[in-house]
Amino acid sequence: MLCQIIIQTKRHPSLIPIFIFTGVGGTGAALYVLHLALFNPDVSWNGKNNPEPWNKLGPIDQYKFYSVNVDYSQLKKEGPDF
Repeated sequence: MLCQIIIQTKRHPSLIPIFIFTGVGGTGAALYVLHLALFNPDVSWNGKNNPEPWNKLGPIDQYKFYSVNVDYSQLKKEGPDF
């Protein structure tokens, strides 16, 4: 399969950007899913020791991938303790 791709790119060099952007897009998607699986508070890998990890988040914890104009160190807690 890889040999066939190399042969096609030698015959048609205009296919090179398609292969590059497809590879970068697939890699980015895989890395984003990995980021969500490892760092998202909604995912619990250890159900016995920490069944509800989202309850341990403080008001200054940033759990979003990217936030615009939000300073998490200045936020105050608004909800009750569980």
